[in-house]
Amino acid sequence: MRSSHNEYKDPENQQFDIDEGAVAAEDCTGDDAAATDNLSEAADNASPDGASAPAELTPEEEAAIWRDKFVRLSAEFDNYRKRTTREKLDLIAAGGEDVVRSMLDVLDDMDRALEAIARTDDLAAVKQGIVLIDTKLRGALKSRGLAEIEAVGQQLDTDLHEAVARIATDEAEQKGKIIDVVQKGYKLKEKIIRYAKVVVGQ
Repeated sequence: MRSSHNEYKDPENQQFDIDEGAVAAEDCTGDDAAATDNLSEAADNASPDGASAPAELTPEEEAAIWRDKFVRLSAEFDNYRKRTTREKLDLIAAGGEDVVRSMLDVLDDMDRALEAIARTDDLAAVKQGIVLIDTKLRGALKSRGLAEIEAVGQQLDTDLHEAVARIATDEAEQKGKIIDVVQKGYKLKEKIIRYAKVVVGQ
């Protein structure tokens, strides 16, 4: 069997053992390192998913992409507008239904009062019935946020009142103030729904 060691003698006749396998291993290690460097460089140049970098889009292709996005966004906005409009109409209808429902009891009372008027001559009883119906009606409207605008004796306020006439007065404290109401005004939850039409002293 041939030995893997060779003997070498230097000029001073000193003898060394050379391991041929170790030399071969060192040569292989150098080759492997070069190969690893090449692989690392190739990996750096590759895209993350292993595919090559995408080609640059042409102006026509890019325009088509933006056009598609615009069409989608336009359709989404149109659907949103229709939905919000429908919800608003449903809310208004529901609010109107609630008010009408609260008036049904008052309507029933009015029907009974009219029947009673046709059968009796007792004006006191009729008057009492009308007062009760008026109280019930005002209570139902007040529960929905309706409030009467104060007018008589108040200083004219154009944010609340509409002066339809002016009357001369000898009393200094009535000048510039409301002395009569032609038509009552109302607020619905702090919103003016009808201005009070008034007569102002001057």
